[in-house]
Amino acid sequence: MSADRDPRPPVLAVRGVEKAYPLPGGGRLPVLLGVDFEVAPGEITVLLGASGTGKSTLLHVVGSLDTPDAGSVWVDGRELFAFAPSELARFRSRTLGFVFQFHHLLPEFDALENVMMPGRLARRPEDEVRRDALAALARVGLADRATHRPGELSGGEAQRVAVARALINRPRLVLADEPSGNLDRENADRLHALLVEVAQDGPAMLVATHNERLSALADSVITLDAGKVSRRGPAGWNRGPVSAEGGPNADAMSELP
Repeated sequence: MSADRDPRPPVLAVRGVEKAYPLPGGGRLPVLLGVDFEVAPGEITVLLGASGTGKSTLLHVVGSLDTPDAGSVWVDGRELFAFAPSELARFRSRTLGFVFQFHHLLPEFDALENVMMPGRLARRPEDEVRRDALAALARVGLADRATHRPGELSGGEAQRVAVARALINRPRLVLADEPSGNLDRENADRLHALLVEVAQDGPAMLVATHNERLSALADSVITLDAGKVSRRGPAGWNRGPVSAEGGPNADAMSELP
């Protein structure tokens, strides 16, 4: 990806999003105040900000898990909150993928069944879902762990299963909330490299993280501050080959402003 503006329409466009929550004693606590940004196909955008600045709230709004008080969210050219609830659920299941800090795998199901779950919820043909789930597990390096339940997997393996689950319906946008926050450095670096590889295949990615090593791999960084965002670094400013240590190589680092 070059440093020039991507000519393709953005996968995600957030326009003037506002969100506030009621306070116990009355009044409202503003969290998001007119948030605007875009994410292009194949781009990783990282959300930074201190705890409580609204990163998770923004992810929930973008993922249509929460509704904004004002503004709009467009995914793949469709305005999320213009959908009827049943249509929104269908669109979300087929267009969005979710990765959380804690993998949230269902303990009673094995890895393959967990990965298949979004495909089943989208009512796709069973044989197609099974085939795609096996392919997704192979992609994250866990083809040989398909029949293992979450309790039989390491933390890093469970999180890679969660990534495979997020990819099962070939989403246009992947949302991740502190995806490596519960992993040691080695497993975190492995997960970061996997996320970069996934983005290179086309889906846009919006990631909330405190991890500087993951931020260094992003195409752009958005900092939440007092309910608004500032963006630093054009698309592609630091994308480069991932080193054995999980960060960009020296040439890529030399491009930092």
